Amino acid sequence: MSGQGSGGNVLAAICSFFVPGLGQLVQGRLLAAFAFFVAAAALWFVLLGWVIHLWSVIDAARWKAPLVS
Repeated sequence: MSGQGSGGNVLAAICSFFVPGLGQLVQGRLLAAFAFFVAAAALWFVLLGWVIHLWSVIDAARWKAPLVS
């Protein structure tokens, strides 16, 4: 199982750098992807979208898949 710092997480973080939520979508987390995208879009109107955008990148990079036994 790939963990934090794996190539998949790096790719997801790069995707989220360009479009908030895209990295979560690449990881298969549809609800998180939608939430980050909508929150960033809404907050860009008050110039705070960069906070969610950055959070999206960090979340994608640090995400760890749940262990399945």
